[in-house]
Amino acid sequence: MPFNFAIFKTRALTAVLFAIIMLTGLLWNQWSFIILFIIIHFGCWYEFIKIIRKIHPNNYLYYLPTGLLYISLPVLMMIDLSHPYYNYDVIKKNVFPVIPCGIVLSIWINDTMAYLVGSLIGKTPFSKISPKKTWEGTIGGAISCIALMIVVGWVSRFYKLADWIAIALICGVFGTLGDLLESKLKRMAAIKDSGSFMPGHGGFLDRFDSILAATPLVWLYVYFFMQ
Repeated sequence: MPFNFAIFKTRALTAVLFAIIMLTGLLWNQWSFIILFIIIHFGCWYEFIKIIRKIHPNNYLYYLPTGLLYISLPVLMMIDLSHPYYNYDVIKKNVFPVIPCGIVLSIWINDTMAYLVGSLIGKTPFSKISPKKTWEGTIGGAISCIALMIVVGWVSRFYKLADWIAIALICGVFGTLGDLLESKLKRMAAIKDSGSFMPGHGGFLDRFDSILAATPLVWLYVYFFMQ
C-alpha cells in the first residue's frame, strides 16, 4: 500500500487528540480509568450490535451473547488489571495502572509501526481478510513494539524485563489477530469501518479491536506468571 501523506496527516492529528483523551482517562485517577473503559465498552457494544444485525438480520439476538466474550470480558479484565497498581506501595503518590498502560502503549506502537512499515516497504500480503496488511508491516510493528517495551522496562524498573517482552509479544501477536477478526466481521457485514467517531481511524471497534483481543492473554500471563 503506497504511502499517502494526506491520509497519514488526518490519522496523525486524530491520533494525537485520541492519545490525549486516552492518557487522561488512564492516568488521572481510578474513576477516570473506569469511566474511560465504560465508554469504550458501550461504544464497542453499539457497533457490535450494528454489525451483527447486518450479518444476521433475522436472528441477530442469538449471536449477541458472543459480545460478552468479545467485549465485556476483556474490558472487565483491563479494569481488574488496574486495581492492584493503585495501591502499590512503591509508587504511592504517582499511582497509575502500569500493566494497562503497557498494553495500550504496546498496541499503539505495534499498529503505528505496522502501518508505516507496511506503507513504505510492504509488498507481501499477510492475509486475504485484510488485503492492506503485509508481512513486512506486521513484522516491523511487532519488532518495534518489543523494542520499545524493552526500553520502557529498562527505564521504569517496575517489573522484570522478561515480563515486558512477554507483554509486548502477546500484544503484537494477539493484537494483530484481533484486528483480523474485526476485519472479518466487517467483511461479512459488507462495511468499511465499524463506526465514524475517529476520522481516519473508524469506530470504537476499529480502534480497540486489538486491545480487546490482547487483554485476556495479558491478564492470564500476569496472574499465572507474574505473581
